[in-house]
Amino acid sequence: MIGGMQKSLGLLLVVVGGVLIYQGVSRKDSLIGDVATLGTKVANRIDGGSRVPGHAYYIAGGAALVLAGAWLTLRKST
Repeated sequence: MIGGMQKSLGLLLVVVGGVLIYQGVSRKDSLIGDVATLGTKVANRIDGGSRVPGHAYYIAGGAALVLAGAWLTLRKST
């Protein structure tokens, strides 16, 4: 029973991660994403900070969820 729940949770994480990656890439390729990237570059140039546009967090978070979900789904249950 636990193995089935583990695999279900893993698949859910993979799906949610995929949605986050899709949202991040869609935002990056949109006009709003271009404006956010430009604003981040300008702000970094002015004060020397190391800001990251918001869509990068969606992509990185989605990738982490996909990896965690794949690990949960593919590992042997104990």
